[in-house]
Amino acid sequence: MKMLGAILAGGHATRFGSDKALARLRDATLLDHALNSLRPHCAALIVVGRDDAPVATIHDLPVPGLGPLGGIAGALAFAADHGFDAVLTTACDTPDLPDALVTALMAEHVAYAAEAPTVGRWPASLARPLLAHLLNDGPRSIRHWAATAGAMAVLPGVTLANVNTPADLADLAGA
Repeated sequence: MKMLGAILAGGHATRFGSDKALARLRDATLLDHALNSLRPHCAALIVVGRDDAPVATIHDLPVPGLGPLGGIAGALAFAADHGFDAVLTTACDTPDLPDALVTALMAEHVAYAAEAPTVGRWPASLARPLLAHLLNDGPRSIRHWAATAGAMAVLPGVTLANVNTPADLADLAGA
């Protein structure tokens, strides 16, 4: 199974007030933490939705501004075009993925974290159906689309660290 790791980083970070991906948590940026959380599980890594990153970058599909589902669509298209079987996604504001969550995601054909749907395992074969969904102005909720794709929500009740505000970052740094 050739897995692509994709960090979703195309948001505007309005609640955060600055570029969240470049915010520092201890010794590294949130983006670096997210990349490091995927690295052991993936053959290659990309960042979706921004132009600068320490790995290859791609754009959301079909256009920017569709939220995380547009980022997943971009990652799935890249995976399908470059010979990957599936994509493991996370967001730049989710700096750590517990091993138990990754194991649960990998055990399913298509799955997402019940408490954080930006974290998921999506087969590359979903690239065209997701793009069609977005081009037909379908709902942009990951959970809604995941249900239509037959995705399994895994590990309900397991909360992941998520940074939406400077206070969230400060709390996480103090943990």
